[in-house]
Amino acid sequence: MFALASVDAAVGVAAGLLVAAVVVAAVAFYLVRVVVVPLRKTALIADQLAGGRLDPRLVHTGLGEISRLGRSVNILGSSVGRGLGGLAQLVEAQTAMRRVAMLVARGVGPSEVFDAVTGELGRLIGADGANIVRFDGDESGVIVALWGWPGSLLPVGTRISLRGTSVSAAVLRTGRAARMDSYEDTNGPLATFLREQGIRSAVGAPIYVEGRLWGAATASMLRNEPLPSDAEARLADCTDLVATAIANAEARSELIDSRARLVLATDQTRRRIERDLHDGVQQRLLWLGLELRAAQEAVPDTLTEAHTRLSSVVDGLTAGIDELREISRGIHPTILTDRGLAAAVKALARRSRVAVEVDVRLRERPPEPVEAAAYYVIAESLANAAKHAEASLVRVAVTANDERLHVTLSDDGVGGADPARGTGLLGIRDRVHALGGTMHLDSPPGEGTTLDVALPLP
Repeated sequence: MFALASVDAAVGVAAGLLVAAVVVAAVAFYLVRVVVVPLRKTALIADQLAGGRLDPRLVHTGLGEISRLGRSVNILGSSVGRGLGGLAQLVEAQTAMRRVAMLVARGVGPSEVFDAVTGELGRLIGADGANIVRFDGDESGVIVALWGWPGSLLPVGTRISLRGTSVSAAVLRTGRAARMDSYEDTNGPLATFLREQGIRSAVGAPIYVEGRLWGAATASMLRNEPLPSDAEARLADCTDLVATAIANAEARSELIDSRARLVLATDQTRRRIERDLHDGVQQRLLWLGLELRAAQEAVPDTLTEAHTRLSSVVDGLTAGIDELREISRGIHPTILTDRGLAAAVKALARRSRVAVEVDVRLRERPPEPVEAAAYYVIAESLANAAKHAEASLVRVAVTANDERLHVTLSDDGVGGADPARGTGLLGIRDRVHALGGTMHLDSPPGEGTTLDVALPLP
């Protein structure tokens, strides 16, 4: 009996231990599945987020606290992803603006800035097309830059009507940024054209130059997708740079125009002085010379002293007339006015103390300011070659195309010419720049000098 009782007790203990083991195993399995695995997954997701992978997400299968932890990790991943996406957009926008700002700082022409801005805008906003319109004040505008759509349908230079409903028209009327999410039920020639071409939405921002409404920058979508909510702000960032470029270009143009007017006025004054000298003082001196010659011939040969004095006066007067003629020619040569640049350059070559080869190829006479500037560039350069270059030969070439007149002078002298030394090159440069031209000097020591000048033709 005692043995049977012992066996039953052992079986009971074993069964209890088995049940306890099963319970412990079940609890352990439950804890691993509900707590440990979600925690490990959460840790893994956290590691991936820390490593830069923002797309993994955690399935909410744990206990309440664990599930909330998973949701928090998912929210953190989404927030970090959105933040990095916004940061990437900001960096991209700042990089694009920096590229445009560098163009503005370099002082390039507005057309180059316009092209850069429209391209950057289109890419930044994700639009199908972008353009810049200059307002003309009579409910019309001119397209001055274009990127993407509509391409050849509205090329640069096209005049558009701003009557009716459109983003550009809204900017013109209000002076503020505008947005259109649909071109349905719109009116006006531009709106009709845009609707027929499939434009779904557009946004535009004004361009103010020195306080006046100059035009607008716009971006449009063909796809059935909305433009970004911050598209107007991005446009505004670009339009500020466009306005700076336009203001710089206008100031530069006004400066060039004022300098050109000054040069023209100076040339006209020179020509008037030369004409007054030639037609007035010089002619009077020539007449006096003839009168003195006549008086000299009337003096009897017996009055030797009087005859000698009159002869000396006549010779001195003749020399004075020659000097006056040279001064008059230096002020403004009559031959340039009467016969043009080619004849005037050849006359300079004949008078030069250095041998000169002349090659002038012009189909027609350039405008007066350009012709005078080219003449003085050549005259001053020949004088420099004779005084400083120790040259034995100077070659002069003058050509022209539809846009510019080119003057090239080269000599075989000692080289080393430097505008800072005041050899007349400063005056050449100032005159060339006053007309909006360019000057390039190449004068290595011992290898001669080459001067290239380009003057714009209107």
